[in-house]
Amino acid sequence: MKRTGLLLAWVLIPVLLFAGCHGSRQTTEFKVPEAFDTSKPIELTFWAKNDTNKTQTKVYERAIAGFESLYPNVTVNLRLYTDYGRIYNDVITNIATRTTPNVCITYPDHIATYLTGSNVVVPLDALLDDARYGLGGSEVGFDAPSRAQMTPEFLEECRLGEHYYAVPYMRSTEACYINKTYVEKLGYTVPDVLTWDFVWKVSEAAAKKDGDGVFALNGQKVMIPFIYKSTDNMMIQMLRQKGAGYSTGDGEIEIFNDTTRELLYTVAEHAGTGAFSTFKISSYPANFLNAGQCVFAVDSTAGSTWMGSHAPLSDISADKFVEFETAVRPVPQFDPEDPQMISQGPSICIFNKDDPQVVLASWLFTQYLLTNDVQIAYAQTEGYVPVTQLARDSEVYQDYLSRAGEDNSTYYDVKIEATRLLLENTTHTFVTPVFSGSASLRDAAGQMIENVTKSVRRRQTVDDAYMDDLFDQMTSLYRLDQLSGENGNREDLGPLPAASKALLITLAAVWVLMGAGVIFRKRG
Repeated sequence: MKRTGLLLAWVLIPVLLFAGCHGSRQTTEFKVPEAFDTSKPIELTFWAKNDTNKTQTKVYERAIAGFESLYPNVTVNLRLYTDYGRIYNDVITNIATRTTPNVCITYPDHIATYLTGSNVVVPLDALLDDARYGLGGSEVGFDAPSRAQMTPEFLEECRLGEHYYAVPYMRSTEACYINKTYVEKLGYTVPDVLTWDFVWKVSEAAAKKDGDGVFALNGQKVMIPFIYKSTDNMMIQMLRQKGAGYSTGDGEIEIFNDTTRELLYTVAEHAGTGAFSTFKISSYPANFLNAGQCVFAVDSTAGSTWMGSHAPLSDISADKFVEFETAVRPVPQFDPEDPQMISQGPSICIFNKDDPQVVLASWLFTQYLLTNDVQIAYAQTEGYVPVTQLARDSEVYQDYLSRAGEDNSTYYDVKIEATRLLLENTTHTFVTPVFSGSASLRDAAGQMIENVTKSVRRRQTVDDAYMDDLFDQMTSLYRLDQLSGENGNREDLGPLPAASKALLITLAAVWVLMGAGVIFRKRG
């Protein structure tokens, strides 16, 4: 009978738990320890993104060394990735084996997917405001920013639903890098705020060839007047500027609308003349811009060190560079009086572990990444903006901004101009709703522009039937018809109906009786 009772409990407990609430995800608030145990050896794994910018790697290494000197009992192991997509894929893989890193630089869209697992990511609400170990807390062993010193727009971007699951690390936006020399050669003047009409008009003028197939503007056989790096951002910003639907905060998909069709027809028109292309189709915008083969190159402000005649970073040989004056402007707008540009850039999340001391150590290291030394040093490597007002107001950072053009490395003028663009337009930035599946929606937004551009280059017909089919393809490919629930979490469907409960309990009872029969037969 004891064995039967154990078997009954083993079967019925999960059944009853499932019957009580199906499809919901529970969030466990982290309880901050009374004190951080500095005598206990702790090892942390820190995953971050870096590709070819070795200066950024040194910033991470110095940050780790500085933190370990303050907390000798903590060892931080750095693992670098070439892109955020690889970090995302590895985290998803490691969730199943409970081998996630302790601290990870990632994006809120990705965190929303991590949250579909139970208690995978630490909610930071209690940690943010803890008097001892919260932001700038009394027991923090270094000069960390207080919550009031965080840029509020950037911190709010890390709120997913009712909780904060990350803190911002760096912020950027997109910029349009312009060959001003070419624009003026065509008889135009670069405005303070670009409009889409202006960019399309100039791009079409730049696409003109002579009878030998040579472009009149640059005297070369290669010219792509307008190249966009991230077409997902292109579509998202155009829809935002138009006031059209993209998605709701609870994950309802709104992107397949008449405005999206209108925008895609415009893309098709200019892709068909050769005036427009994308990074995925043609390659990095900077490569064409620097070689005098592009007029408007849209990329992140964090990519500013790749842009211009004297760019400190480049994928083309020195002999391919063409001398021109570079102008930096916000992305094109439909209404220049009400500019809208996307806010982007990496955030930091902490993964849950069984030992609260390990989680607290992870949080202390996260705060160290927000200190002035780390924020300013990293921001100087590319066109990023520090996420704390403490760093932005510091004499060191203000001195950095004032020295634009002194050299073509630390004080590269295009990089600092791109940085100022975001500093001056923080209130004009926005983020898209974050939910489990929002990363897939973002991919679909960009893929529609990619598909339309490829189709017209292949002389395919782009009409209403094509658009209907494209919308269906995106819905199926990215499983957008399967997204639902507040903030993209699995929808809480509430208690199971009585009939369903009865069925589950009956099935459990049958299995129990069968198991009991096996036990009694063995005993007999």
